[in-house]
Amino acid sequence: MSAPASELSRVKRLPDRAAYDTASIHAVLDAAMVGHVGFVASGRPLVIPMIYGRDGDVVYLHGSVASRLQRTLANGIDVCLTVTLTDGLVLARSAFHHSMNYRSAVVLGRAALVRPEDKAHALRVISEHLVPDRWDEVRPPTPIELKQTSVLRLPIEEGSVKARTGDPVDDEDDLSLPVWAGVLPCTTTWGEPVAASDLEPVLPPSPSVLARRVS
Repeated sequence: MSAPASELSRVKRLPDRAAYDTASIHAVLDAAMVGHVGFVASGRPLVIPMIYGRDGDVVYLHGSVASRLQRTLANGIDVCLTVTLTDGLVLARSAFHHSMNYRSAVVLGRAALVRPEDKAHALRVISEHLVPDRWDEVRPPTPIELKQTSVLRLPIEEGSVKARTGDPVDDEDDLSLPVWAGVLPCTTTWGEPVAASDLEPVLPPSPSVLARRVS
């Protein structure tokens, strides 16, 4: 566990579960696919779920140029990005000690619009995060499509990771109770690819899809 960049990112509850190093933050960001972006607009807090992609110490976020999120964040306001991965339900002998095994990351930074000449690269980063190598299998965005898409660049200025692993922690007096205790693991798996109803001619799934299917 390295030191937090500031008190804002310090984990205060169960600090022994925290980490602040770049590698730990990157690992959680890379393992998740949906992040929740928190910001303040018109004096009120908003949190929006978004897909994203990471390139080094930068996270790219994208949406319509007309969306309130994109227009608000483009002004350079402070942003909080959070992602969470559920690894299992921790089932104790008592209701009080039920918990969850998880990995979560909180990233703080200030978002800004990506320059037009960098927009295609940013969109590729997001695409590759979701399905590696898919970008090279499909048609790239047209100039009009790029104009219709707003992409934000969020430098990872500071952040933290918090994780829990292992068994439930029951009170000693509860250990003799005739109640099952343990961990119910939770994993994400991909199903069989389903072709679009208008796919003509019928084609097999591309290599990137098949690779994602087994990852």
